[in-house]
Order: sequence, then structure tokens, then C-alpha cells
Amino acid sequence: MSHAPVTVVGIGADGWPGLAPGSREALRRAEVLVGGPRQLDLLPAGECTGERVAWPSPLRPAVPALLAAHAERNVCVLASGDPMFYGIGRTLAEILGADRLRVLPHPSSVSYACARLGWPLHDTDVISLVGRPPGALAAALHEGRRLLVLSAGADTPAEVAARLRERGYGPSRMTVLEQLGGEREAHIEGTAADWRDAPVDALNVIAIDCRRDPGALRTALTPGLPDEAFEHDGQLTKRHVRAATLAALAPAPGELLWDVGGGSGSIGIEWMRAHASCRAVTVERDAVRAGRIARNADALGVPALRVVTGRAPEALADLPTPDAIFIGGGLTAPGLLEACWQALPPGGRLVANTVTLESEALLTEWYRRHGGELTRLAVAHAVPVGGFTGWRQAMPVTQWAVSKP
Repeated sequence: MSHAPVTVVGIGADGWPGLAPGSREALRRAEVLVGGPRQLDLLPAGECTGERVAWPSPLRPAVPALLAAHAERNVCVLASGDPMFYGIGRTLAEILGADRLRVLPHPSSVSYACARLGWPLHDTDVISLVGRPPGALAAALHEGRRLLVLSAGADTPAEVAARLRERGYGPSRMTVLEQLGGEREAHIEGTAADWRDAPVDALNVIAIDCRRDPGALRTALTPGLPDEAFEHDGQLTKRHVRAATLAALAPAPGELLWDVGGGSGSIGIEWMRAHASCRAVTVERDAVRAGRIARNADALGVPALRVVTGRAPEALADLPTPDAIFIGGGLTAPGLLEACWQALPPGGRLVANTVTLESEALLTEWYRRHGGELTRLAVAHAVPVGGFTGWRQAMPVTQWAVSKP
């Protein structure tokens, strides 16, 4: 590992002329210049004489060895725009520590885009598709919201337009901003519905003014998405029970959920939609359902949901420690409740739902031993009865919710 401080310099499409004096001086003094080929090519050879080293791929695993190879030398790392905004700065801070890092930022592409469009930066949502699946876009789609998408390359605008059409946001206005801040800056405008797969510059940011098709499915921020939002075979925690279950699980930023007996994945998916940093692992023994869960997660904007195909409790053995566990099926499997309880850290939450008398008896016994809340959830829907209207009762759900002391 490098022992000397590492300087990170943000650079834009305007290259050397756009750098502040302090950034230029840091690059002149560097013995080693590390960055992507495009960034390194922006530096004039006469001004920056240090050894040039291009990042290998994949990048993150190579960082410690690369820095160690240049220990005690003056290393300067190049980053696009602001290094601490979806940039290499975060990785270096995690590996080196903030005290060994000197960051000299440049305006980010997001700052440039908002300046060009007249959009308030604080009221614009930013989605990065650099090294991330395009399905992540779906969670941010809401009528009237403005989004900036950090593009992975020349093909990203067409992929984004296709995603918008699939989710019922074809009328959304799209602006592709190329080479922001550089001499070759250009803007391409259109709607997702009529977007053509014309070539664009690989260095681009996509601005989206979200507009929903009339009748398109509306996905709210609160728990309890419509049941039709999920592909399922009947193994689905229904909307009203799902909302009550998520309330009992109480997701918070950065927390990890185990969704045991995933079915359609609805609980894990809505847990992750609660906050961008929420994580979930869904365990489902049926391979067909596991594939369905992955499709639902991608369609609803949380493609990072981890799907484990296997039978609990055996499939739980090597999972990371959860903050909360939901058991939606298989409660009577030998050792399942014991394994889940043992895996929970102090303060962790467990919520289990059932509709069978056998599982209800089991939850009643655990409630007697460990406390918490035992609740019966009953939902009825109005349906036609001849020429009149009556109530059709769904199967009541017994729910046990508890925090581990």
C-alpha cells in the first residue's frame, strides 16, 4: 500500500485549460499519473512529465496493488469531474483513509447539466448507470420528476428510452448532453417514445423530464404496490398485508433484510424501494419462482436484490448478518425459526406471516417465549352479489413481529 498521500484531481471535457491553478500544479509535480486513457490524453506531455499508468479492468480489486507498486512516490489520480460524486474518490477514501487523500474537485457533469437546463440541482434526482444495470432507473420514475442519468456509454440513451417506454413513460422528454464543458459540447433532444437509436458521444449525461402515459401503472413511494405490479403465480403477499408487513419490518437506510420464502419477491423488493441504500437477500427454493423474483426486481427498479435459490434453513448458512428477517413461507420446516432467531443480532427484527393453523400454533408458542406482537390481519373486498354488493373475506393472516433483545 502506498505510504505517501495521494492527490486526486477532477478534470472535465475541457481538459487542461479548464483546470484550476492548484490542480495544474499538482499534476506538474506528480511522479506517477493514474487515470483512464481518455483522461490521461487530456494532459499535455510538456506540462505533465510523470509516468502515466492507465487503470486496469476491473478497477477496484486492482487499486491496492497499483498503489503499493508506487509506494513513496508522488501519485496523482485523475477523475472525471468531482471525484467524490460517483467517482474514484470514494474507493480511494475507503482503501487509503481520508487522511491520506487530497481531493481537488472539478465541476461535475451533473452541475454542468443543471446549469445548461436551468434545473435546480437540489431538486433533481441523479441515477448512475455506470457499472450498474439499467433496471435501477425504474425506481426513480414518477410523474413530473426530473432525472439526470450518468451514462455508461454511447448505447445508454437508447437503453434508457426503451426502459421508459416499457414502464409507461414514453412521453418523457429526453435531452442527451454530450461532452459537457468541452469544445465539442452538443445537445440532442426528443421523447422516449420517438427516440431513435442514432449514435451519440460516449461521454454523455441524459436528462429526463418524467411524463407518464395515461393508464400506466403508478408506483408510489409508500409500501403496498398494486398486486398487478408483480409477476406472480399466486405466491404473493397481497397489497394490504404487504403494507402492514413492511411497516412491522421498519426498513431504515443501509439495512439488510432476509426475505425467506420469497414467492414473487414482493417484500424484499419493497424493502429495497424504501431507500436507495437498503439491501435484501431473497431465499426461494423453487428455481422458476427465483427467476420470477429477479425479473420483478429488475422491472421495479431494484436489480441489486440478491436471489438465493435453495431450501431454508440450509440456504441461510453463509448469508451476511441481517438487520431484519421476514418469513413468508415454510415456517414449519424443522429448525427454520431457530436458525433465523440465532442469525439476528441484538435489536434485529423478525416478522413472520402465516395463514395455517399449524404455523399459527408455532408462532403463538414463540410469542409466549419471546414476546413481541401477535396480530391477526383480516381484509375484505367489495364484490358484486347478484344485483347488489357484498364483502368477500380474504384468508386472515396471523403475523408475529418481534425485536430481539
